[in-house]
Formats: sequence, C-alpha cells, structure tokens
Amino acid sequence: MRRLGLLIATCGYIGFAPLAPGTVGSAAGVALFYLAQASGLPWVQAALIVTLFAAGVWAASVAEEALGRTDPGPVVIDEVVGILITLAWIPVTPLGALTGFLIFRVLDVVKPWPSRQFEAMHGGLGVMADDAMAAVYGHLLLRGLVLIVPAGWLTT
Repeated sequence: MRRLGLLIATCGYIGFAPLAPGTVGSAAGVALFYLAQASGLPWVQAALIVTLFAAGVWAASVAEEALGRTDPGPVVIDEVVGILITLAWIPVTPLGALTGFLIFRVLDVVKPWPSRQFEAMHGGLGVMADDAMAAVYGHLLLRGLVLIVPAGWLTT
C-alpha cells in the first residue's frame, strides 16, 4: 500500500522532478483538465476533483509517513487537484489555461486566508485542503477575469 500511496501522491513519481515539482504537478493537472473537458460532460470534472481529492488525502498521509516529512515536496497530487479546481467548468483557451495556472501557482505560494490555516491540519487533509482553498480563490479570480477580458482571449 505504501508504493501505491507514493505513486498517487507524486502523480506517477513526477513529484520527484528535480526542479519545481509543484509547477510540474500543476502542469500535469492542466493536461488532466483538458482530458476531462474533452469528455464534454461537466460531471466528469466534478468526479475527477472529488476522487483525486479523497485519494490525495490518503496518499499524502502515506507519503508523509514514508518520506518522514510534513507536506513533502514530491507530493504534487494537491497541485493537480488545485489546478483542476481553478479551471473547472471554464472553457479556457490555452492563454486562459496559462492564466489560471499562473494565478493558482501564485496563490499556492502566498496561501491567502484561510489556506495557511488549512495547511496546519493533520496529515493528508492539510496537504490537500490548503491547495484546494487557494484553488477556489484562483477559480473565482479567473472567472472574474473572463468577465472583463474580451471574448476569445481566455475562453472559447
């Protein structure tokens, strides 16, 4: 079970990327977003977010124990879920996806209230919840930008 937990937490071990594993994890999330969006079924995105969040809580707890650290860098399932939440149900263009990606990465680093407080939660729930909260803010910011940027730039 430990191997499975690490596999999920690191998203197929991409979390062990030597440079900026969180950014690499977020990029993987963008690819997964486009796959889910291509289904044309809004519930697929919701199911993916809920499933990966739940699996991430378990897997991040396993990874913390296996790696001997709280919220270890190789755990990137939280970034994948974060970008999925940020982009969810917004028909973004590549520029829109990049904008959402940048917004999420900044918010993930800054951790606006209550994201930082969620980070203090025990185990995998803390690992996942702080990024999910930052992603909710990212989603709202991206939706706001979509309203003020001319059609076709950020959304299809």
